[in-house]
Amino acid sequence: MPVSVTLPALGESVTEGTVTRWLKAEGDRVEADEPLLEVSTDKVDTEIPAPASGVLSAIKVAEDETVEVGAELALIDDGSGAAEAPAQEQAPAQEEAPAQQESAPAQEAPQAAPSTETETPAPAPTAEAASGGGSAEGTDVVLPALGESVTEGTVTRWLKEVGDSVEADEPLLEVSTDKVDTEIPAPTAGVLLEIVVGEDETAEVGAKLAVIGAPGAAPAQAPAAPAEAPQQEEAPKQEAPQPEAPKQEAPKQEAPQPAPAAPAQPAAQAPAPAQPAPAAPAPAPAQPAPAAAPAAPAAPKGDEGAYVTPLVRKLAAENDVDLGSVKGTGVGGRIRKQDVISAAEAAKAAPAPAAAAPAASAPKAPALEASPLRGQTVKMTRMRKVIGDNMMKALHSQAQLTSVVEVDITRLMKLRARAKDAFAAREGVKLSPMPFFVKAAAQALKAHPVINARINEDEGTVTYFDSENIGIAVDAEKGLMTPVIKGAGDLNIAGISKKTAELAGKARGGGLTPDDMSGATFTISNTGSRGALFDTVIVPPNQVAILGIGATVRRPVVVNHPDLGETIAIRDMTYLSLSYDHRLVDGADAARYLTAVKAILEAGEFEVDLGL
Repeated sequence: MPVSVTLPALGESVTEGTVTRWLKAEGDRVEADEPLLEVSTDKVDTEIPAPASGVLSAIKVAEDETVEVGAELALIDDGSGAAEAPAQEQAPAQEEAPAQQESAPAQEAPQAAPSTETETPAPAPTAEAASGGGSAEGTDVVLPALGESVTEGTVTRWLKEVGDSVEADEPLLEVSTDKVDTEIPAPTAGVLLEIVVGEDETAEVGAKLAVIGAPGAAPAQAPAAPAEAPQQEEAPKQEAPQPEAPKQEAPKQEAPQPAPAAPAQPAAQAPAPAQPAPAAPAPAPAQPAPAAAPAAPAAPKGDEGAYVTPLVRKLAAENDVDLGSVKGTGVGGRIRKQDVISAAEAAKAAPAPAAAAPAASAPKAPALEASPLRGQTVKMTRMRKVIGDNMMKALHSQAQLTSVVEVDITRLMKLRARAKDAFAAREGVKLSPMPFFVKAAAQALKAHPVINARINEDEGTVTYFDSENIGIAVDAEKGLMTPVIKGAGDLNIAGISKKTAELAGKARGGGLTPDDMSGATFTISNTGSRGALFDTVIVPPNQVAILGIGATVRRPVVVNHPDLGETIAIRDMTYLSLSYDHRLVDGADAARYLTAVKAILEAGEFEVDLGL
């Protein structure tokens, strides 16, 4: 039985995509979830997986063709042999559709919307979104596809409240899935009329999360929405044609209705690209505009003759990169996103030696003043006593040992440099290197539970924790304090940054509560912030390990370059030291954990968290 491959929703406000490359040919065998083709939009380049196993029986959209979301891209024969008659019956129906449209394109357009909605289930969400969907009328905010095989997401935080004004593409809410934590932008400007899915609630991809009305609209029905939304979802489908007739104010809302017919024409017939020409006199449908959209952006200098995806063009324009001077590393010499990024980084690095020349003067020694404590005997503070007692207890009640690894964080530091300004503007906190180390440490703890554990000496048992509560050592005026980031393993870079800034501020300015200081299952001490290369840090009581972060130093190291082989390069290097209780943790366990943290940091795959 033929299984249809359609273009999925690839993000908010994305209505179409361009097929850049087919990874399989007609007649090839494909497996479920195997990459089938590559698609480019104005926001993302991605692969579309096969929805089922079988044989690729037909390719409906050729490379470099643009189709709308929901359009059929190909057919996969899953081998069940169930009636191909329906597929044949659909073909005449599709052939007749253009004829009907040619006879009366302007008059029958409003009638095509309800008929399309009843015949095919796919356009139904679009119609509902156009008419307002639930209890409020406006533009629906839906949960977009956030990755391959991701079917649902949990709303972790609403950044706006009902009644607030929002701008197009302004962050509206935060959503967490099993693969990514991200922000969902507003698809249009206006007023947030209704929130359908509350915080900590889970919704499926495509589900309505909220409704945005026109600027100045009042959320009159918002209070009743949570209770009545499930009962009212079907009502607007029947009432939608009635308000549109007297208003006739929403040609933009009606435009998506005929959209499914448009992509079907280029897929089924060769002369289909000429079809939009007769429809041009009708001003209501917005189809010609999207069709011309890929050609609308002015191509950067010198890139004529080579296909470049919209995302790459946009990236090149933002970084002032001449695509004509970029050598593509993709299939057939195609210029990819990474090629533009490399060219931009090379351009920025070029003037660096000239700028660095004046800074070659010898550093001056700091002016040091004698401390007033010299020659005095003072009473030890209570906090200092508590810290000392805890350190002695920990050191003398455990068999402590320290292992050290060296980490190349050059890629991580470059990512931070690219993202820190936008991150600070978006999140309201500075992006320091520390959250990356916390994220990597917490991620590795999930795979190495022996490092995130406690020895119950009285019972002779070991507790392996199911959450990563990470204590952060803070150098405060009163002494060393260690507030705790609860559930650090479930936070993204932004969440860790905000929590770290909050706890560090409390530690230095006062306001830490007992709850802020308790419950740590693992600790991180950034002794490198004061210039230490590495430290043999002491494991706190009731824990079995602590990670020490050394200073980041730029120095020459031997690297294995793919083109140059082994060579010497200037890299950002740091040391990580892990002190651990040898009663539970062996040297091999410590080495495996440190190697996992090192691999995460050196890969530097934090682009999603940073919005890059």
